[in-house]
Amino acid sequence: MSELPAAPQATSAEAERPEAARLVGMALIQDEVKRLPDAPGVYRMIGEEAEVLYVGKARSLKKRVGHYAQGRFHSQRIAHMVHLTRSMEFITTGTETQALLLEANLIKRLKPRFNVVLRDDKSFAEILLRRDHVAPQVRKHRGAHTIPGDYFGPFASTWAVNRTVNILQKAFLLRSCSDSVYDSRTRPCLLHQIKRCSAPCTGLVSQADYAGLVDEAHQFLTGKSRAVMERLSTEMSAAAEEMEFERAARLRDRIRALSAISMEQSINPETVDEADVFALHVEGGQACVQVFFFRAGQNWGNRAYFPRVNTMIGDEIREGEEPTEADEAGLILDAFLGQFYEDKPVPRLVLLSTDVPNRELLAEAFCIQTGHKVEIAVPQRGEKRELIAHAMTNAKEALGRRMAEGSAQAKLLAGVCEAFGLEAPPERIEVYDNSHIMGTNAVGGMIVAGPEGFQKNAYRKFNIRGEDLVPGDDFGMMREVMQRRFGRLVKEEEAGETPPRPDLVLVDGGQGQLDAALTILQGLGLHDVPVVGVAKGPDRDAGLERFFVPGRAAPFMFEPKSPILYYLQRLRDEAHRFAIGTHRTKRRIDMAKNPLDEIEGVGPGRKRAMLHAFGSARGVSRASVADLEKVDGVSRALAERVYGFFHKNG
Repeated sequence: MSELPAAPQATSAEAERPEAARLVGMALIQDEVKRLPDAPGVYRMIGEEAEVLYVGKARSLKKRVGHYAQGRFHSQRIAHMVHLTRSMEFITTGTETQALLLEANLIKRLKPRFNVVLRDDKSFAEILLRRDHVAPQVRKHRGAHTIPGDYFGPFASTWAVNRTVNILQKAFLLRSCSDSVYDSRTRPCLLHQIKRCSAPCTGLVSQADYAGLVDEAHQFLTGKSRAVMERLSTEMSAAAEEMEFERAARLRDRIRALSAISMEQSINPETVDEADVFALHVEGGQACVQVFFFRAGQNWGNRAYFPRVNTMIGDEIREGEEPTEADEAGLILDAFLGQFYEDKPVPRLVLLSTDVPNRELLAEAFCIQTGHKVEIAVPQRGEKRELIAHAMTNAKEALGRRMAEGSAQAKLLAGVCEAFGLEAPPERIEVYDNSHIMGTNAVGGMIVAGPEGFQKNAYRKFNIRGEDLVPGDDFGMMREVMQRRFGRLVKEEEAGETPPRPDLVLVDGGQGQLDAALTILQGLGLHDVPVVGVAKGPDRDAGLERFFVPGRAAPFMFEPKSPILYYLQRLRDEAHRFAIGTHRTKRRIDMAKNPLDEIEGVGPGRKRAMLHAFGSARGVSRASVADLEKVDGVSRALAERVYGFFHKNG
């Protein structure tokens, strides 16, 4: 849903009529209704601090917003939202479908307080069968479909994708190497020796035969697995009859590998080839949406989502009528679907546990997005109903586990609040750590945790780049990280934005690290951000950590078996894991850099040609100017430049 039809710019009452800024709540809405068109569009309610309270779509802006102006609300939440409204913005669209698409985009980007919000926006892994190379490869893929080829997914589990790709490479003998490695091979690699690749790089398999293997892999991924295995079984029997026992054994291993994939795909439906199954369970003010993915007649995994719904449920206002539980479930699922498919492929069939008010509108929007017909159904009987029942069972169990974990998490945060003298249990805890080796490849890491555990989409890394830093100066690194993180926060707040503020900052280190963080925060005027230092115990023993709190004369320690201590250790260890992982990645990239990348005039093509001619960068460094000049695309001037680069001191 990322591509939207052109729409007029939003209009703001305060920008056009300064006197409207004095109106608030219902009076403001009543004033706005007078000028609204009887046309489809999207409206935004905005609060005191310029934060977006709610985003809604309407077939008629005048009628929908007019409901708010009447003062008859079916819930206290709507009345509270109207009371908090200080301004409104509107965007008119050509159709209600365009309004639906725009509403989903805005909700996902702005995360308004009074909307149902899909908080987990991580992309799914897919399997890509490339078609842009003479020897196509099968591999895992995430993100936009920018590489020519066939995409299969989504897979809910990255582990499942990795295992499937691994088995497909083994079963169909497809290459897994990069293009540069493929181009530079002069003899088969180890994967060919262990019967994992057919070695198209050295011509041990013809292009026609390799294309046949690729087609078999494509057929298997499109649901024709039984036909592929039957054909392989026939070939195996023929090879055995002809006394070609080694070939028969290889075919047997390929059949076993493919059978392993098919057997692992449990609950494979007979009547559903391609569908997504959504089941919603609501309990105790929380909701879980369990999503199952079926492709090529196989179950490709499931994932549980917990949308934020402890606010206003939907936008379907009905005068004098209270919404039922089924109504609220439908409104939650309706809002969830619009955001879920904003960046994910839509199948031809979507099965729901409960009906949604905008079912036809959603189907039309998905059709526009995908270019093919999309059916949204609520099955009542048969195998499709059994799929819904199975998904609903998983949704209930997942929500039960989450509620139990949330209760324990709330107790831990209350303990943290008491231990550090905070005003309230922290909703957002930021933990900072640095990692380097003798000052090289220095990075800082920030992890975020809260009532729902680790918020990995909020993690941040900082490449330490201060030129005046002494290598290995941990305090200087901490000052740079804090300056960049909180300096940006201050700028965004001054610009009228509402960036997330931490309720507690933990820094990995003792008094020195704490002082470094406090110096920056106080210099920025952020005196109300609580900061605590966490120092490792003697000999780095877990359980003997000391906690440095500003205003306390001496650090203190928790009881050795305190649950609060274990929780804080987990936070500290996660920050350490993230920082050291980022450092290792940066170091690995630096180590993998090729010296040829630093030579002016050597692009990917000439680099590939020289590596192919001399085998490696070291081989290039040993070549003479005359030898370099023989490489296709290398002129005399470039050959001298390359030679001079490697013989600066010669």
